[in-house]
Amino acid sequence: MSVNKSVTSADEAVADIPDGASIAVGGFGLSGNPIQLIEALLKQGASDLTIASNNAGVDGWGLGRLLESGRIKKMISSYVGENKEFARQYLEGELELELVPQGTLAEKLRAGGAGIPAFYTRAGVGTPVADGGIPTKYDAQGNVVEESTPKEVRPFRSPEGQIVSYALEESIVTDFALVHAARGDLHGNLVFNKAARQFSPPAAMAGRICVAQVEELVEPGEIDPDDVHLPGIYVHRVIEVGTEIDKPIEKRTVRATDEEAS
Repeated sequence: MSVNKSVTSADEAVADIPDGASIAVGGFGLSGNPIQLIEALLKQGASDLTIASNNAGVDGWGLGRLLESGRIKKMISSYVGENKEFARQYLEGELELELVPQGTLAEKLRAGGAGIPAFYTRAGVGTPVADGGIPTKYDAQGNVVEESTPKEVRPFRSPEGQIVSYALEESIVTDFALVHAARGDLHGNLVFNKAARQFSPPAAMAGRICVAQVEELVEPGEIDPDDVHLPGIYVHRVIEVGTEIDKPIEKRTVRATDEEAS
């Protein structure tokens, strides 16, 4: 029996996300931002959201749109340096922040989707990541009111054969996940393009309900199984957004011409 996971609109795809939901969002910088789903969620009105994502977009784009509207209560991120509104809300007590090393965040999402509740890693050992003390919330006067707590640290034998310390990290499972893919089929099998593949598969895995926007939606069997980056078992809804969507560049860098170089 064929399972068709396609929905007719982005509005329909996010209609049941409630206030207070936790959402894993794919994307790396501005690559692979599920902007049509984000815009639909903005219009839908859900608030007090907890978002797990590598970064929060930039001012006016991606998750920055939800931030500007005051809809995000907490961010779980590894990089926050490109968004002035993010910094303002965090330092003025309007936004909670759980800062996580980038590779650790990817593994927390992947492990959550794989049913692994926690794991040990060397990342962050000997720093406030493991020792605690990173400000997670300020008040309006700029005073720290909440800090990260110490993590369990214990020794294990490393791949190099040495006994070293590892910190315990709890995995992340969210109520929903929003991701963008280059191609998808009606069964939810997805193919990502280049940098968009960095955080999108683990984010999709972490969501109890995963919604994927795809540039091209094809029939089952049109994607070679060897080309699938994320199997449809993790995806519950698919919406086609087309190939003509905006894809802004975060920082444009160009090479000098031969004349300029000489």
